[in-house]
Parts: sequence; C-alpha cells; structure tokens
Amino acid sequence: MAWTPATALSVSLLLLSGFAQSRVEEENPEFWRSQAQKSLQSVLDRKLNTNVSRNILFFLGDGMGVTTYTAARILRGQLQNQSGEETVMTMDTFPSVGLAKTYSVDFQIPDSAATATAFLCGVKTNLNTIGVSAAARNGICKTQKGNEVTSILKWAKDAGKSVGIVTTTRVQHATPAASYAHSASRKWYSDADVPESAKKDGCTDISSQLLNNTDIDVIMGGGRKYMTPRGTKDPEYPWDFLSRGRRKDGRDLTKEWQSMKVARYVWNKADFDAVDPETTDYLMALFEPGDLRFEVDRDPKVDPSIVEMTEKAVRILRKNPKGFFLLVEGGRIDQAHHDGRAYMALHETIAFDDAIAKGLELTDEHETLTVVMADHSHPITFNGFPFRGQSILGKSPLWGTDFKPYTTLMYGNGPGYKLANGSRPDLRDVDTSTRCHYVQMSAAPTESTTHSGEDVAVLARGPMSHLFQGVHEQNYIAHAMAYAACVGTDLRHCDAPTGVPVVQTTTAHDRNAAGPSGGSAASLGSLLAVLLLLKMLR
Repeated sequence: MAWTPATALSVSLLLLSGFAQSRVEEENPEFWRSQAQKSLQSVLDRKLNTNVSRNILFFLGDGMGVTTYTAARILRGQLQNQSGEETVMTMDTFPSVGLAKTYSVDFQIPDSAATATAFLCGVKTNLNTIGVSAAARNGICKTQKGNEVTSILKWAKDAGKSVGIVTTTRVQHATPAASYAHSASRKWYSDADVPESAKKDGCTDISSQLLNNTDIDVIMGGGRKYMTPRGTKDPEYPWDFLSRGRRKDGRDLTKEWQSMKVARYVWNKADFDAVDPETTDYLMALFEPGDLRFEVDRDPKVDPSIVEMTEKAVRILRKNPKGFFLLVEGGRIDQAHHDGRAYMALHETIAFDDAIAKGLELTDEHETLTVVMADHSHPITFNGFPFRGQSILGKSPLWGTDFKPYTTLMYGNGPGYKLANGSRPDLRDVDTSTRCHYVQMSAAPTESTTHSGEDVAVLARGPMSHLFQGVHEQNYIAHAMAYAACVGTDLRHCDAPTGVPVVQTTTAHDRNAAGPSGGSAASLGSLLAVLLLLKMLR
C-alpha cells in the first residue's frame, strides 16, 4: 500500500496526539499490578448475600450486545473529556456476570418476542410469539389456546407484590407485552391489527390484555394510539392522522383503566411531575402515540427520561411491604441499531445505564435483586485499530485497500450499504462522530439491520446474585429471579435465613478500577504496531 499525503498527515497527527496525551503512570508496570491487587482484594472480600429478595429490579437493554455495551462505556467517558476506555459504567459495578444463550426454538437468531418470553416466562418459544410455548405458531390463533405461559410479573403479583413496567417503546411492544400478554403474533397491538379469523377463534389484542390479564400497578411508556377508538385525535398531535386512535371496537382503554380502580392516567410531563408517588398506587403514563423519542431528540420539558420514569415507578411500587417487581426496558437501543445509527444506540445505552444507577440509589441491596441483561445483540463490529482515546464514533487510522477510511463501528448488514459506481463512499470529509443521524456502513444491503445470535451478558447484584454466574439458557433467568424472590412454584428459598451481610460490590477504588479517570493514552508500542500494520499493507 502506497502512502498518500492524506494518510501520512493523518498518521502523523495521531502520532503526535498520542505522544502528547500519553500517561506516564500507565507505562509503569507497578500501576497495573497495584490496580489488579486492589481489584482482587475487593473480590476476595465479598460475601454471598443469600437473603430472600423482597424486590426485583429487572433492566432489559433491547439489542444491547457486548459491543454496544463496550462502545457506550467509551462514549460515556469521552463525553466527560476522558479517553473513555477506562470509564466505569454503573453496569460495570455488578459483581455477578454470566452469559445467556439467545436462540429461539425455531431460529438460531431470535427476535424480542421470543427472547422476552424466555427470560420473563421461563420458557423458550418461536419467533414473533408472546407469552406462549413453542407449540403455538406465529400468527395462527388456534395454536395459542392451551399453550399460554405466565411471566414472573404475574408470579410476583400473585405473591402479593406490586408490579410495574417502564419502557422507552410502546407498552404493547414485544418485551413489555411478554410480561402480561399471550399472543400468537407480537404485531396484534390493537384489535385493528388482529385478523378477523383470529378474532373468531377467540384471540384478543395485546392492549386489551394489558388491562385484563394481570393487575399491573405502574405502566409507563408510549402506545396511546392503540388504546383509543379509531379516529380519536391525539392530545399532543391533534392534526397528525397517523397518531390518531386505531381501535375498531370503540373502546377507550385509558378511561377503562381509570374506571377499574382508583388510578391516574397522564400523557404529558407536567401531569407526570404532579403525580405524588406517596399517594398514588396505580399509574398509567403514555407519553407518545407510538414509541418514545430517542434520548438525543427528547425535549426534557415535554417528555420524561427513562431515569425519571424509573424513579417514579420505584417510589410508587416500594410502598408495598411485600415488595415489588419492576421491568425497565431501554427499548430504543434496538431501534437505533435497526436504523444503522450507532450514535443514537450508544446514547440510548448511556441513558439506560443512568436509569440503572437511579434504581440502585432508590433501593437497598440487602433486599433488592437487580438484574441487567440484553435480549439479543446486533451485527455491529468494533474494528480497525483506533488509537487509545480516539472517538468511538470516528474512523480507523487504517484505511481500506481502496484508499478510503472507514468507521470504527460498522454493521454486518443494514441500510448503510452504499456503493457509487462500484465504490463505497469516501468519508474523509464526513463528520461521523457528532452527526446523530449518520448511518454506519454495512457489508450487506438490508432495509433494517437484523439481530445477531451471540450470547448476551447477564449482570446481577443483591440477594442470590451469584445464581446468574456462568453460561445459561435464556429461559433460566426467570427461574433464577423467581427463586431469589420466592415467587412462582419453586418456593424452596422461602425459609432461607435473613440478615446475611450484603455483598460488597463497590468501593472508591472499584469505581475507577478500569484505569485513570481522565486523559488519553497511547503507548509507543501501540503506535509502532499500527505503523507496522500500515507497512504490511503496502
């Protein structure tokens, strides 16, 4: 590979930047030895917390595979003027880590309906089906009857706990729906979406099941248009036809919700902020006709964040002396990936991590099991030998054999596949780091990125968090949570002794265990390695 002036200038600037920003302490072996010894001791000092868990906080990052998790960690640090790699996310402080196999019964790579049924209901199933076993077939109502399976949300409610769902998507979407609905199709959001033949066979839409199946205390997210009669103007977007109500049966489920119990319904942030969690037991908050806005597009004066929704939900639910189960979904991580927009996906992940921090702040680890996981991954890659501290949304210092740069984050397939006269676009003058709508390049053309099938991380802390260590089938998660909280059918843990010391999970050192708190570093060895790679490509 011949050097071009642009290549030489790019590498020279990066070399100078790397040397200027290198940190002397990282060149000292004792820095790493001391850091490792402190981390080791913190692990050795941990004691198992075998209490019965009064509460379960379950955080689900939809599409948040390990690459997304890692890239979001780096971006969080870089947004704080750090190099990023050494940043410690809230998720990083969880002591118990495992992996979950995500395949569905019929596909190597799953969708969110099959995965949600697995980790919430404890049973693996087929693609596109919700709250039913694999004996049910996608879209065929007759196969649904008799094959329904219940979720840990219902098990918790049956045990006397308060329960809730919070999502950044519509509340009828696959993940939250699996906690309360049974449907041969994840797409049957309202009765207008259910085929007439399915209605004749007795199938009902997901929105109606939201009210009828389980007594849910807190419901937050989007999805207003599936709750109101066809043509009903949306209160926020009255002139937008696509935002209007869709129901054919004339039912207004928001009014039915309020008539069923002493309950609040809100659709805007002002009314949401006015809700007093100490005097409210039932709350439905639907902030958009469909899914909520992406975090970077959200108007904080109009729409609450996932952090604010999580806080309100916990404050309402924790009043129950028997405890609670709360599902919090960062659902738009997945949707940003489907669009090929890594910028949006990573910012959604950071907001999701903030919600986890708020959940931990509001609960006691002595009595609250907190689990964080993804349902599936996406075909996003982290590649190209970028320098330490280089923008995670930027470009690799190594160019392709076509003498053009490429981004550090790319997709295996998706809408970012672009060729012009048989050649891919030249990104030299394109700002990929700060453009929230930039679509990453992909290797194969698809309208939307597909999911990917690798295992996903499972993180846990609190009572019985050690149950989540190791590699497990995804449906194991529901059973492990239920065992820890003594809900469902396996009640062997009910008589477990209480008062066991809480697991020691965080210290001042742990929060900075990944390295220095600021600045960028690039060692001479790494710079020489990049130069060697460039030479090999000549």
